[in-house]
Amino acid sequence: QVRLVESGGGLVQAGGSLRLSCATSGRTFSSLSMGWFRQAPGKEREFVAAISQSAYITRHADSVKGRFTVSRDNAKSTVYLQMNSLKPEDTALYYCAASIRVGISSNSYEYSTWGQGTQVTVSS
Repeated sequence: QVRLVESGGGLVQAGGSLRLSCATSGRTFSSLSMGWFRQAPGKEREFVAAISQSAYITRHADSVKGRFTVSRDNAKSTVYLQMNSLKPEDTALYYCAASIRVGISSNSYEYSTWGQGTQVTVSS
């Protein structure tokens, strides 16, 4: 059973940066593709970024492209989301998710395991 624990959220001013971490346990991390999603109050959960098992393939939502970067450290069983130039509209609960599929996906139903989320709040 895979377990995911996110950290690194907080309150930041617009234009600032945060780095989210998602530590995994319970399964060989290198066998998992990983994704980041977010959900703002009153809105549906949306895709943010994903990274393949080897980190060779990454994908970012258009809304964060050029500002956010997903990465992973297989030796530490951790996936990261570096968030720069944050905007108030980035305010949301951010989740990491794990999938056993080969490659990456922006579809939440492809991910079988989810963390509890970490709150990111960007003030204007």
